[in-house]
Amino acid sequence: MRGSRLEKSSQKEAWGSVRLLKPYFKRYFWRLAGGFAALVLVDVLQLFIPRIIKHAVDALQKGHATPRLLLDCGLYISLMALGIGVFRCVWRHLILGFSRLVETHMRNGLFSHLLGMDKEFFQKTSAGQVMALATNDLSAVQIAAGMGIVALFDAVFMGLAAFFFMLYINPVLTLIAVSPMPLLAMLTRTLSARLHGRFKKVQEQFSVLTEFVRQTISSIRLVKAYNQEEHLSGRFARMGDTYVRDNVRVAAIYGVLFPVSGFIANSSMLLLLIFGGRLTIRGTISAGDFVAFISYLFLMTWPMMALGWVADLFQRGATSLSRIESLLKIRPSLREAENVSSVSIGRGEIVVKNMSFVYPGQPAPIIDGLDLAIPAGMVLGIVGRTGAGKSTLCNLLGRLFPVGPGQLFFDGYDVNAVSTDSVRSAIAYVPQDVMLFSDTIAYNISFGAPEAGMEQIERVARAAAIHDEICAMPQGYDTRIGEKGVKLSGGQRQRIAIARALLMDRPIIMIDDGLSAVDMETEHAIIRSIASYLEGRTCIIVSHRIAPVADAHRIVVMENGRISDQGTHSELIERNTFYSSIYKHQTSIPLLRGKRDGVNGGEQ
Repeated sequence: MRGSRLEKSSQKEAWGSVRLLKPYFKRYFWRLAGGFAALVLVDVLQLFIPRIIKHAVDALQKGHATPRLLLDCGLYISLMALGIGVFRCVWRHLILGFSRLVETHMRNGLFSHLLGMDKEFFQKTSAGQVMALATNDLSAVQIAAGMGIVALFDAVFMGLAAFFFMLYINPVLTLIAVSPMPLLAMLTRTLSARLHGRFKKVQEQFSVLTEFVRQTISSIRLVKAYNQEEHLSGRFARMGDTYVRDNVRVAAIYGVLFPVSGFIANSSMLLLLIFGGRLTIRGTISAGDFVAFISYLFLMTWPMMALGWVADLFQRGATSLSRIESLLKIRPSLREAENVSSVSIGRGEIVVKNMSFVYPGQPAPIIDGLDLAIPAGMVLGIVGRTGAGKSTLCNLLGRLFPVGPGQLFFDGYDVNAVSTDSVRSAIAYVPQDVMLFSDTIAYNISFGAPEAGMEQIERVARAAAIHDEICAMPQGYDTRIGEKGVKLSGGQRQRIAIARALLMDRPIIMIDDGLSAVDMETEHAIIRSIASYLEGRTCIIVSHRIAPVADAHRIVVMENGRISDQGTHSELIERNTFYSSIYKHQTSIPLLRGKRDGVNGGEQ
């Protein structure tokens, strides 16, 4: 009983989501009005064809028919058929075109909403869920807003019109013929309620399938390296079986609804043949009336059978609208106040005052009362153990997570008093996890500055020590690098990301462990090359290696979300145990390798 109440509540909520379509009905009112006018004309022409047939049959029965009369009847029917074809094209263009416009506007709105969401949202929501909404769910909405509306209007208008034409011929026979219809209404109401829950499960499982495929394809190197093709194929097959079972449960409802609808429609025809035939034999109605009555019942048969199909289309559309609305209701945790202003951050001064940050669901803060002042033009190095909060600090500085008022300032502006775009437009950020698009190398480098020319792109690529490797590729800068840069090594991806940041020419550059995948020789070459780009800019370099931060104006050591020490490279070597230990460890590795190579060489 409780499950039934929850299902009904969920169904009611789903139908409430139809309000999302209200603005589109208002916007395209005249388009829809024209479409429905054409649809009415189609139905009216169809309704008058049985009257012409009645006239011809009655004339034949009474012996009044002439070749001229039959020819005229045929011409009238042909003209009506032509009109039906023309007006059918009109309503299909206007009404089905409206459904495609709705789909387009909703997809654009959904995409814009996703672009406005913050990092926290994407940590909770999988790409597969989003893709399912943008494909399967939007398709269900489009069909409901197109053919669903047409079928409902056509069924109601045609059904009622045919019903009144039948009443005109013989009221008693009409009531006998339509007597099974209440059974169809009851059946449709009962089964459509169950359809909502089952179709929702189908859409949710489709999201799971989509996300699994996306993850597998984007991690194909790892899959092959660990020889997991067979295991993942098995998992995908089991997910597919679940998806099929969910669809079969939906099909089971169709297996009841459509055959029963057809049975009820044919029951009406049986009643007509029995009782209508007797009335014709007795002469209560003419043969022409009987033939016309059969034609009108055929016209009513479609509305009777369509009710189940229409209920299915609308139930699917309402369920999908509910899923889309649930996503659109989510608001980013990083919100701008109404009175924020757009400012130009040109100097690059950063001040952090007693900043704290806790990830949702985590007991302890990852940033805990941190204070930091970075003058304009300073090169700041940040080191610390894994989990010390270095990357989180970069995300906070880049306005990817919210901070409290009075905790973060750029050029003296509190970030909560200025627009997010103002802050982000001043920062060129190389994140720890490099993201590249499945496009050309030139596109990936110029992503932040699409107006840049090839000369500028090549210049920053040289600074990032990647130009020669790009030129060695088959199509050079026009080489497509695959999903997430799958055709490139980790070091190549990082250097392309660094080139992208340099090309943006912004007053603040943040590099979060952006050289971890390159060898030390390349690392030193990149550091020397980008030095000229960093002059006059504020640069924050997070690294687990000492080399990238050794020449920084100041280096801070982070521990447990706080700054435990800060100073120059030489000062920290002398007094900070953690810093000096990792420096000694990293500088001793080449020496140890050299000794080992010498021993091996002697043995050979």
